[in-house]
Amino acid sequence: MTAQLYCFGESGNAYKAALTLTLCGIDWEPVYVDFFNGGARTPDYLAMNVMGEVPYFIDGDVKLSQSGVIQHYAVETSGKLGGKTPADAREVMRWVLWDNQKMSGTAGGLRFLTNFLAPEKRSSDVIAFTTGRVMAALKVLNTALEGRDWLVGDDVTIADIACCGYLFYPEPFGFERTDWANIDRWLGNIERLPNWKHPYDMMPGSPADRA
Repeated sequence: MTAQLYCFGESGNAYKAALTLTLCGIDWEPVYVDFFNGGARTPDYLAMNVMGEVPYFIDGDVKLSQSGVIQHYAVETSGKLGGKTPADAREVMRWVLWDNQKMSGTAGGLRFLTNFLAPEKRSSDVIAFTTGRVMAALKVLNTALEGRDWLVGDDVTIADIACCGYLFYPEPFGFERTDWANIDRWLGNIERLPNWKHPYDMMPGSPADRA
C-alpha cells in the first residue's frame, strides 16, 4: 500500500517530510489539505490529527504527525539519511531539533506573516522581532556550513533536509541566498540530489492557485 502524506505546497514543514520520503525511496502519494480554507481544522481532519497541523503521514498502521517524527520514521524504514555512526545520528537529531525551534520555527512564521496573512492583520513589531530571530538562525546555519558540504558527516542527512525546509520558497521573508555564501552553496548541493524537486513541484498547492 502506498503511504499517504497529507500536505500542501506552501508548507515548508510538509516539504521536509515529502523530500525526506522521496530521498529515502519510500513510495508515497500526496493528499492535499486546503489549509488556507480551514482544511486542517475540519472535524474529520482533527479526528485524525488532534494537533490540527500539516504534515500528517499514514503508512499502513503507522500514523504520524510532526515533520521531524516523519523524517525519523523514514530513516528507520529505509536506513538512509540518518548518519553513518551513532555519533552522527545524535548530531543529526541535534540539528533537527534546532531547526524545529530556531530555523523553520521562526522562518515559517515570518513567511506567513509577510505573505499570507491579510495586510491589515500584520504587526510591524512582531515582524521586526521575528526577522531578528530568523537572521540569527541563518547566521548560525551559515557558520556551521563553513568549509562543509553537509551539516553532519560527509553526506546528506535529514539534518540538511530539515534545515532547508523554508529556504527554497520564492516568497520574500528577508532571506536572500546570495547574502549567505555557505547556505547558497549548500542549497545547491541539495538541488543536485537525485529526485530533488522544488516544493511547488513536489506537493499540490501554491499561491498561484489562489490568485
